[in-house]
Amino acid sequence: MLVLNTRITKLNAKEYNNAVELYADNIYRFALKHIKNGALAQDVVQETFMKVWLKHEDIVQEKIKSYLFTTAYHTIIDSVKKEKRSVDFDLVDKSVMSDAFADAESNNNELRLLLDQALNQLPEIQKSAVLLRDYEGYSYEEIAEITSLTESQVKVYIFRARQSLKTHLKEHNLVV
Repeated sequence: MLVLNTRITKLNAKEYNNAVELYADNIYRFALKHIKNGALAQDVVQETFMKVWLKHEDIVQEKIKSYLFTTAYHTIIDSVKKEKRSVDFDLVDKSVMSDAFADAESNNNELRLLLDQALNQLPEIQKSAVLLRDYEGYSYEEIAEITSLTESQVKVYIFRARQSLKTHLKEHNLVV
């Protein structure tokens, strides 16, 4: 019987701080794409890192990225549920939308707005899967780990999300 000498390294303060530097911006973008509110997205990042720090002694260093995004994903879901209880999402805050796209080129504004609207119409799990894959560049395996789905389920959700986005763009004669 062959036993491999693998060392499991738990997360320490230095590695935690390194993870903050490496992944805080990515988690912020991920949260912002979901909730469209910069302050709320910052809160998600803060809460994610707080939760991770509280459990840092139980986290394997090599899995920190996955653990962070899993925690952020669940924090976003909780935040969205909380917001749905207090806000009617049918009302669109035009000032938030214009702030989000202020620095984009004028010819891309319509496409970005339509994609954003289409993303917001997706079921939460499809939206998360497609954002993790297409915006953050995660593999199917990593997305499965983050969302607690199988790889097959992830592929199906991403396929369905892309089909929905494509249909939405076709309706507006903006097929990419």
